[in-house]
Amino acid sequence: MPKKYLAKILARDLNGLNLISLYCHKSILKVSDIKFLKKNKIFLLSLQRNSIKAKNKNKVLSICKFEFIDHARSKNINQYSSKENLSLLAIDTIKTKNCFEFNLLFSNNGFITLFSEIIEVTLEDLKEIKNDL
Repeated sequence: MPKKYLAKILARDLNGLNLISLYCHKSILKVSDIKFLKKNKIFLLSLQRNSIKAKNKNKVLSICKFEFIDHARSKNINQYSSKENLSLLAIDTIKTKNCFEFNLLFSNNGFITLFSEIIEVTLEDLKEIKNDL
């Protein structure tokens, strides 16, 4: 049986971050799968995304980790509705005078903006989720 390798992408520039955004397009997550570890300056998303293998219709459980996050803010996301499903559409980045703004755009007109001085984002696959069709 061939060994399965899971993907891990580290982005330190806009091109890498655009690649992570592409792989996370239409990922599904719950509000409870979003964590901001303020003291550690880490922002985590646990998401189910489509496999990037051409013939594979399975989902992949992945962690998207943003490091060196100074602060975060959200709009149109009810943080008390932890079971609410969200669909991540894209990660848009704006470079301002002294920091980067990462805008996580969701299907319900919700968004989360993260502020950091540098780009340090990792997308790591944890396991494949089989479709039982």
